[in-house]
Amino acid sequence: MNIFDEIKNKLSHEFIDIIEWLDTSNDTIVHRFERYQNEIKNNAKLIVREGQTAVFVNEGQLADVFKPGTYTLSTKNLPILTTLKGWKYGFDSPFKAEVYFVNTRLFTDEKWGTKNPFMLSDERFGLVEIRAFGTYSFRINDPGKFVVDVVGTDGNFTNYEVNEHLKSLIVTRFTDTVGEANLPIELYAANTSELSETCQDVMQPEFGRVGIELEKFYIENVSMPEELKKEIFEYSRLDKLDMTKLSQFKAAKAMEAAAKNEGGTAGAGMGMGMGFVLAQQMGNMMGHGAPQQPFGGQPQQAAVTPPPMPAQVLYHYAVNGQQAGPVTFDKLKELFASRTINRDSLVWKPGMANWSALKDVEELKVFLGGSTPPPLPTV
Repeated sequence: MNIFDEIKNKLSHEFIDIIEWLDTSNDTIVHRFERYQNEIKNNAKLIVREGQTAVFVNEGQLADVFKPGTYTLSTKNLPILTTLKGWKYGFDSPFKAEVYFVNTRLFTDEKWGTKNPFMLSDERFGLVEIRAFGTYSFRINDPGKFVVDVVGTDGNFTNYEVNEHLKSLIVTRFTDTVGEANLPIELYAANTSELSETCQDVMQPEFGRVGIELEKFYIENVSMPEELKKEIFEYSRLDKLDMTKLSQFKAAKAMEAAAKNEGGTAGAGMGMGMGFVLAQQMGNMMGHGAPQQPFGGQPQQAAVTPPPMPAQVLYHYAVNGQQAGPVTFDKLKELFASRTINRDSLVWKPGMANWSALKDVEELKVFLGGSTPPPLPTV
């Protein structure tokens, strides 16, 4: 470039007439309007498009913020800058100010995840390690605060830079929230929607302090070691198993094996005696309690009969305005874990005057986690 071209370029950029920014990227959050040794001309045009906000900064101080629209820059449109500059008799001379365009559109599908597993305490399995990941979306809702507190003098601030800060904040608040939820470990994966909403409420004030609105927060997966999964599956099977029926089944199989014994007279007598013993045990298990005559004809004292089993409580519940049930306590717990019902679903059992929300029924609060036992009785 010869000296005449340089002079021509300088003169053509001596004053700015139009201030605008056309975003050609998908990741820029803040762009500083660049100038070539120039000043902003009196009555220059400022064009702020939809999804943008223009922030004027003068000597490190936040001056004025402009929402979408077209403006003629004058003392009327720059009240704070006019005060800072001390223009008492009108806006007659060119001025210098840094102009930042802030992208206020919604940034979606931003990824987050726990880089390392974190520890949780479970009442049954002790300390366990889990991982989690998901997505979130955000937007800048206070451009002035965001430029001053986060951007500083960065001329091209991208969502990658802000995500590095937000991810650390998200993981910290997520682990705190999950730890305080105190749910049984197997229910975390079944309650991701409720946990996502709770985490968003906890994190929003932290985002708001720097001018960011957390629009949505999603937990897509909560995972645990394979060994722990196997233990949980085995525990759930044992929890559902009826030990009384299992004992009866084993006794019946033993009687069947004794009946097939072909060991001669002695074997037959032993098989018969064992058959009587097993039959007596079988009768006691099944609650008949009839007196048994042992081999030899001597009367035996009648077996003690256990009291009747307590009646099982059955619950009715409402789904989409329709009554369903009755179901057992365990079945109701399964419906809650599968999100067929939630904490606000209406339930009823015999003895209740009216339908109540699940979260208000004392024995069902254990579904929500964080239950505390009553104090021990004094001696």
